Amino acid sequence: MPPRRRGASGFRGVRVRPSGRFTAEIRAGGFRLTLGTYNTPELAARAYDAAAWRFRRPGRDMNFPDVESLEEAEFLAPPPCLVDDEDRRRHRQVQRRIAIAERDEQLMRQWRAQFPNDVDNTDAFFANLRAQRRSNRRHRAVAAFELENPNTTWTENDPRWDDIWTETTSDDE
Repeated sequence: MPPRRRGASGFRGVRVRPSGRFTAEIRAGGFRLTLGTYNTPELAARAYDAAAWRFRRPGRDMNFPDVESLEEAEFLAPPPCLVDDEDRRRHRQVQRRIAIAERDEQLMRQWRAQFPNDVDNTDAFFANLRAQRRSNRRHRAVAAFELENPNTTWTENDPRWDDIWTETTSDDE
């Protein structure tokens, strides 16, 4: 039987991720165990070798046949990358950008439904939408100031109070 073909990384148990990093994984007992993600294929291959030693695999399954013991393989293997606060922050930022892109697509579908034959009004539609958002932010800020200020300039029957009360009650729910 010919030897098993190695992937694009050139090492057994190492796959290239779309981000350009390398993932080490090993199959054991019908399961695939992910060993971590590394910056170079050599580091991922070292992690694979340490796991292969732990599972008592034969020497032909190793990427580096010059390693002679489990202790040496574990010494040469890098520690797995840990998820820290910076990774979480980057993930949240990416998720926000995805949400914004999805919202933009939703607004484009809304615009196309509203103006099916009018392709030239795209800029006007979004300019109007931005103006509405700015106006709502300004109005909320002024209303919040008036609500906290004992010397308000708004009369008791001013309809602007209705807007701030509906906004605060919908936020509380």
